[in-house]
Amino acid sequence: MLRLDDLEVLVQAAELGSLSAAAREMDITPAVASLAIKRLEAELKLRLLVRSTRSLRLTAEGAHYLVHAKTALNALRAGEAELNQQRQRIAGELTISMPSDVGRNLLLGWFDDFVADHPELRLRLRISDRLSDFYRQPVDLALRYGVPEDSSLVALPLLTDNHRLLCAAPAYLERHGAPATPADLSQHNCLRFVLGDRLHDRWRFGDQTVQVNGDRSSDDADCVRRWAVNGHGIAYKSALDIQADLAAGRLRALLPDWPTEATPLYLVCAHRLSLTPAVTALRSYLQQRLERYRAGKSALQP
Repeated sequence: MLRLDDLEVLVQAAELGSLSAAAREMDITPAVASLAIKRLEAELKLRLLVRSTRSLRLTAEGAHYLVHAKTALNALRAGEAELNQQRQRIAGELTISMPSDVGRNLLLGWFDDFVADHPELRLRLRISDRLSDFYRQPVDLALRYGVPEDSSLVALPLLTDNHRLLCAAPAYLERHGAPATPADLSQHNCLRFVLGDRLHDRWRFGDQTVQVNGDRSSDDADCVRRWAVNGHGIAYKSALDIQADLAAGRLRALLPDWPTEATPLYLVCAHRLSLTPAVTALRSYLQQRLERYRAGKSALQP
């Protein structure tokens, strides 16, 4: 198997007329340079250079092969330069996974605006509450609540002070009243979320955990929110997911004096090398939009 650095030694030695000069140019020792030529000659089963302590010349075979070696190295350098140029542009394709609720009802419109500002970028959106597997699925980025359990992933904070809120529709509260303490939830119909095979039926309020029950559960967080808005029960939702519903009076926050679970929002990728200019620009854009939205400005206002 030919090594690219061995080809580089051959090209430098031929151009400079000296293996020692080639070694100095490449910041390697003459012994390493000599070994590179020996590997090439062994792999090709040809003599490429005739050399002594003071002189060096190409054999006929070496001169013929040098043309191809230069062509190969130039092509690779051109490919690397093109990739570097592309990496500096907000272009290409990004596959992004995001939660159902905030994805459909908030981020979808924001992504439309981002693509309109960067027409060379193409987005593929995967809206699902299932956690993405970066090693098995074609996903570049994921927006997720909570710090990933896999410490090898890169998690970039977008909204660190987000938390859950207990909420219900006015119609439900008129029929059943509001809980005065977390323990009162045992007397209410609680709308539960399923993630994977896990039913989230233990809701935390500070150091107190309450086992809840109800007649509905779903693996789609947006479905749980819609049930709550339609008056079917009490939900325990991310504040970001229900901000518009609270502002419009479709939902009311319950037990406001009780501490609730933190649900920070992160932009997650598999490796630092994934942080292209497009990803960096997208993160900055989302942070600005989230800041404006949390401040009470319109979700549609750029």
